[in-house]
Amino acid sequence: MSDNTLTAQARDRVGKGAARELRRNNMVPAVIYGDKKDPFPIALPIKEVTKKIHSGGFMTNILTIEVDGQKHQALPKDYQLHPVKDTVMHVDLLRVSRNTVVTVEVPVHFENEETCPGLKAGGVLNVVRHTVEVNCPATDIPEFFSVDLSALELGDSANISMVALPEGVVPTITDRDFTIATIATPAGLRSDGTEDEDEGAPEAPETEVINQKSEDEDGE
Repeated sequence: MSDNTLTAQARDRVGKGAARELRRNNMVPAVIYGDKKDPFPIALPIKEVTKKIHSGGFMTNILTIEVDGQKHQALPKDYQLHPVKDTVMHVDLLRVSRNTVVTVEVPVHFENEETCPGLKAGGVLNVVRHTVEVNCPATDIPEFFSVDLSALELGDSANISMVALPEGVVPTITDRDFTIATIATPAGLRSDGTEDEDEGAPEAPETEVINQKSEDEDGE
């Protein structure tokens, strides 16, 4: 069994009572929806789901859900945690195929901080966006985006145009070359108390995550 395969059980009952019974048996109520098909209530082993959530990349990796010998390709779209115990309470999964386009947030990794001229001069890496929201094929979700800092001076910005986007991957913000990070000048390096014109307040992310929700009643 691959790392992205989970064995699930079909559910014939939904609702809060049925969900509580599942959790007592170390199972997580979940539902597979989308692709113009009826929602499919399932139960997943809580140990395996928790492990995948804490290992990272849960929301950007396609899972193979095996139910009674039948396999379903699905992308996690949401999950709920217990407000006190922090245990997994419910999982929403979106059916995917080769033609499915999804909206996801891809993490940003910064490279060559040790050789960045601006940082070596005493600047500070000011991260405006730790993730970038994109539309992309469900079968080709990037694991992360790399931003090369090796040529950035004090006051420079790293914008989305610096990122090599794979084919079919398009940012949800298309009307400008938005900022991902800046090399900010610390107050002690400014001359005569004059603020660097390029620093200013960082650009605030304006995206709204598109997050389809199931109508399953097991959320609590």
